[in-house]
Amino acid sequence: MSHRVPADLLAIVDALLPGAPLDRARLAADGNIHHVVLLPGIAAVRISKRPSGAEALPRRTELLRAVGAAGLPFAVPEPLTPVTDFDGRAAVAVSWIDGTALPEGEGDPAQIGELLRALRDVPLTAELRRALSPARPPAPAGGWAGVLAEDVIPRLPARWRDEGRRRLDDALALEPVPDALVHGDLGGSNIHWNPHGTLVGVLDWDLALPFDPAVDAACMAWHGWDTVRDAVDHDTYRRARVWDATFGIEHLIAVLPGTPLSNVDSYVDHIVPWLETHAR
Repeated sequence: MSHRVPADLLAIVDALLPGAPLDRARLAADGNIHHVVLLPGIAAVRISKRPSGAEALPRRTELLRAVGAAGLPFAVPEPLTPVTDFDGRAAVAVSWIDGTALPEGEGDPAQIGELLRALRDVPLTAELRRALSPARPPAPAGGWAGVLAEDVIPRLPARWRDEGRRRLDDALALEPVPDALVHGDLGGSNIHWNPHGTLVGVLDWDLALPFDPAVDAACMAWHGWDTVRDAVDHDTYRRARVWDATFGIEHLIAVLPGTPLSNVDSYVDHIVPWLETHAR
């Protein structure tokens, strides 16, 4: 869904892309830290909402450059302009990716399997690893698992604490696998397909990190778990179900970088309803 663009955002777009047809501009669904102004067929312009977004935008733009250079067999948004400051708001234009998202529950297992294998097989060069691992606040000793064990699970309602520990133990019991390029937010509007169901491109790499590729398989459950099972090998499917069962893959992604959560109580408020609807 898109909306009319406020005049202040249009002025930024015009400064970044002089002569672009602003009458076609639309505002994408609201994000947490950025506005995204769409110029169909031309570009998407990301504009920070607050200082934290402005600080993060250069790193996220360099990540797009690194991913774009990885030789993936589909389109990735490419920076068209430098990250530019507009009175404390950072903005950058990236290339337009054609195609549209598939409705929830739809998808071709063969195409989805090809996408997941392409990500898994990207060489994690030193440059790509640097782009995927920016400077962050110090992680707790246990990394992502420590965040869950020390900060999250003790705040769960009493009836869920033992179950939360069991789910975390199941994830920790998974045998180690080599890190791969993990997008972290596959599915839904971030994957664009042409009218014939062929993959066109993948958007929004902000959550990308080196990790178990089965995490991306779990994200693809947007298309249905039966589809995921037919798209990947048995072991990847098994691991994907374990990662998802921890606290829901969309919640788990938030802690995988291993940094402390900015608002643990809000995180708990989101995962408790998930647990209640996914009780074993």
